[in-house]
Amino acid sequence: MKPLTPAQRQYLRGLAHNRQPVVMIGGQGLTPAVLKEIERALTAHELIKIKAASDEPEVRRAWLTEICAGTGAEPVQQIGKILVIYRPAAKPVIVLPA
Repeated sequence: MKPLTPAQRQYLRGLAHNRQPVVMIGGQGLTPAVLKEIERALTAHELIKIKAASDEPEVRRAWLTEICAGTGAEPVQQIGKILVIYRPAAKPVIVLPA
């Protein structure tokens, strides 16, 4: 997937605003089971929020990078403990602006 443009990120942030986190990274960290759940959620929803339990900002940033590398998703936003990622489905439901 090619990187998102600023306009596309802004559009996706707007869509993600009212959504609830569908995956939580708990005290065990980013485990294979959590990555599998993120993969399942991306397949079902395209745009998801993830809640990260870590109090360390650099750990959350590392998790976001690892999640995107492992799933082929693009980071949309990180605000505090909430990570937002996007990966288009085989038949995209979300139509991104050009």
